Amino acid sequence: MENHLPFEKPIMELRNKIDELKSFTDEKDIDLSGEIEKLEQRLEQLEAEVYNNLKPWQRVQIARHPERPTTLDYIDSLFEQFIELHGDRLFGDDEAIVGGIAFFEGSPVTVIGHQRGRDTKENVRRNFGMPHPEGYRKALRLMKQAEKFNRPVICFVDTKGAYPGKAAEERGQSEAIARNLMEMAGLKVPVISVVIGEGGSGGGLALGVANHVHMFENSWYSTISPEGASSILWKDASYAREAAEAMRITAGDLKEFGVIDEIVREPRGGAHHDPKEQMAILRKTLQQSLKDLLVLTPNELIESRYEKFKQMGTFEESDF
Repeated sequence: MENHLPFEKPIMELRNKIDELKSFTDEKDIDLSGEIEKLEQRLEQLEAEVYNNLKPWQRVQIARHPERPTTLDYIDSLFEQFIELHGDRLFGDDEAIVGGIAFFEGSPVTVIGHQRGRDTKENVRRNFGMPHPEGYRKALRLMKQAEKFNRPVICFVDTKGAYPGKAAEERGQSEAIARNLMEMAGLKVPVISVVIGEGGSGGGLALGVANHVHMFENSWYSTISPEGASSILWKDASYAREAAEAMRITAGDLKEFGVIDEIVREPRGGAHHDPKEQMAILRKTLQQSLKDLLVLTPNELIESRYEKFKQMGTFEESDF
């Protein structure tokens, strides 16, 4: 893997050393199996040491890895007969959000998610996965359509946040996000959201008001990015590492706080290390979620969603 992260450098160097010895063995016909075996054992230990003790900032870096599977990757692998639907019927189409109808395990569903690019050209096309208002309005249109035809809604959250530019504000960015929050709370069909990478600010939450919210092991979910919080608190974005530690934005913390329902395990090192295994893990999670939710009535779905979000956070009452 060429795009390794800074903290993975010792692992990559050891892997390269093993590959060199294997090549040398093949070329020179010299038996170095003993040395190779020792290095492979050391590699196993080193990977365990690094990946089993990841810091919050390191998980943020993994969530942003350019080779990490995107919404369309999961759609292609997990769903059948996907038909993408475009436009919000008000302004236009936003390619930072993709959505449509498909079959999951033989049953019809509506699937929606943030979509970022693999390279610069696609990132420009997808606006780096940061939606304009028409993206959220498209998502809401598909959700209401799903409700009309009694289809479960499955959302994939992966964005740094909603696009903060002038054009987005002129077209009602805050209203579009707020309406999604309100309308999702009252949907009469099962809603499942999965944070597959970055869950930034209202841009992420606009697809996150769900009966079940799952979160990948190496992802983050917060009202602001570490860089944004750092800029506000310390007037310097370079303190993002410290902000990530203080904000408690990773899956373990959010599970403890009751913000998410389940942590989705990733292959060692992140989803990009073994996308096929990651797809299989997520498939089981979605299967169980749908099994649990499809037995509920529309009113029970709304009530369970309401209770879920009402229980978040802590507060005290005072006489003053």
